[in-house]
Amino acid sequence: MICILLVAGHGTVLETQIKDDATGFYSQMTGVPKALLPGIKGKKILDFWRQLFTDVYLVTNADKYKHYERWATANDFPVENVINDGSTTLEDRLGAVADLELAIRSRKLQDDIVVIAGDMLCADQNFDIAQVIRFFRSKPGELIVYYELEESEKSSSRGIVEVCPDTHRICRFLEKPQEGLTESRLASVVFYCIQRNTLSCLSDFLSLQPQGTDRTFGQFWEWLINEKKIDVFGMKLPTGFQLIGQVGLSDYTKWLTHYSSKHRDNPAKPITCRSYARVGLMGNPSDGFNGKTIAMTISNYWAEVTLVESQTLVLVPHPLNDPTEFGSLQDLFCISRKEGYLGGLRLLQATCKKFYQFCSKQGIALTKQNFTLKYDTNIPRQVGLAGSSAIVSATLKCLMKFYNVTDNDLPKPIRANFILNVETDELFITAGLQDRVVQVYEGLVYMDFSKKLMEERGYGNYLTMDTSDLPPFWLAYLSDPSDSGRIHSNIRQRWLNEEPLVVEAMKKFAELTDQARTALQKKDWGRLAQLMDQNFELRRSIYTDDCLGPGNIKMVQLARQFGSAVKLPGSGGAVVGLCMDPAKLVEMRQAFQEAGCVFSVVVPYNPSASTVSSQD
Repeated sequence: MICILLVAGHGTVLETQIKDDATGFYSQMTGVPKALLPGIKGKKILDFWRQLFTDVYLVTNADKYKHYERWATANDFPVENVINDGSTTLEDRLGAVADLELAIRSRKLQDDIVVIAGDMLCADQNFDIAQVIRFFRSKPGELIVYYELEESEKSSSRGIVEVCPDTHRICRFLEKPQEGLTESRLASVVFYCIQRNTLSCLSDFLSLQPQGTDRTFGQFWEWLINEKKIDVFGMKLPTGFQLIGQVGLSDYTKWLTHYSSKHRDNPAKPITCRSYARVGLMGNPSDGFNGKTIAMTISNYWAEVTLVESQTLVLVPHPLNDPTEFGSLQDLFCISRKEGYLGGLRLLQATCKKFYQFCSKQGIALTKQNFTLKYDTNIPRQVGLAGSSAIVSATLKCLMKFYNVTDNDLPKPIRANFILNVETDELFITAGLQDRVVQVYEGLVYMDFSKKLMEERGYGNYLTMDTSDLPPFWLAYLSDPSDSGRIHSNIRQRWLNEEPLVVEAMKKFAELTDQARTALQKKDWGRLAQLMDQNFELRRSIYTDDCLGPGNIKMVQLARQFGSAVKLPGSGGAVVGLCMDPAKLVEMRQAFQEAGCVFSVVVPYNPSASTVSSQD
């Protein structure tokens, strides 16, 4: 693909201030074209862009042509690819679009092209240009690269794009809009991909704009997108850009320092993120059947993932959860019987694969940085506390931080879908949305997965609830979950077959959830306890005791001996309960422990009070 670098600007503020600087510190830069000034790590700005492509042309002006000719001979660049537009002053400039058209016409270029401002600082020196080209070729139109403005940048100083999140088509282009004209903070830069069949539009535009001052790319895209309704798509680079021709000397040095600080040779700090186990308080397992649920993350149990930048991409096996050595054949048998065959390493790998796939499809170009991922977790396995999705969720948090993918790029509802897809599409794990939603939103969450919502927008209605002054929930799980039952059984097929008993049960789960939401809001713990018991009995009626498994049934029966409300918090192997009598709670703890179960009082996770999930 052909790249055309535009370096034909005249007499900027930066050039004047360098010339007039009295300190003498910048004297060696006097008269040097902007694109040949030092960039990040001392590399010339132009050198950074030139290295990304093999077939490159430069368009400059007569005033600076000799500088670029010398640069070409010194860098083994074909001098015949340096095009002189003949202009010598700001007043007789051709304009950026005319310079591009000159290069295409004079060199008889007949291929798709990339157009880039050669004097543009890029904060990220490692982004993958191949990703940009692949995305461009996957779309039936032109491509504009954009980035999210930093807080200090004003939208009135940039070309702003409004992008459809589903199709990535640019709905509207606004050249340096006044404040309040658009809510978008997505800024276009002079970094475009144009199809060969669209190149003729350049001449059409130029015929409408005889003055060089009106031949800017901002006006060209406004005309092409807003008036001509030509399909133009957007791709985000998770980085910042700065045209140094638009700033003075102080801003140039400020931006250079700001961008360079992101590329110092000091080792990058590790990124550590946690996601927490969840307990389903009401409505489960109806989340997979267009029902409603209430669930809560708990700080008792968590999965933690750490990401550190490295030369190659490394996934580190967990010494306990991904064993490759055993004391004996009996040791292997016991571990495999209790914990299964698959640890957390596959979850890290599947999340990374799906993340790259998502970003490529969504038009988010990633840097070429590598990393090492490792994980730790204290969530007990195979007891239905969402341990697998916690690892996926924590991994995704790390990847988003590392690659600067924001909440706008991957909103919370879509993030929950992403985590579910990692497990269902990549690893063929049977699962529903509840666990992923509550681990993304964190805290106490009400979830409505109605068919209408899921079909119309692909996700449900999710509301966080107050976690203050909650009653004393408790949690117990089997130390040996091998007989916890096959919870989901054939229920899905019966639901798809519209069996009345199953369909009505799922509707009833939703009704119980709405009643539990009211009880939580009113802090009516007695009513909540009744609803928890009803939830279990309803589940028992459609799954049967044989399917639930003897271990789960015994734990429920044991809890009820002490007058506690009790239900399954997940797929099986654990129970969650509510006991308002402190003395009974102590007795019950002892009874569960004597029965060989692990018992603990639930500590709700309050995301607003936590500092764990951060870059340390």
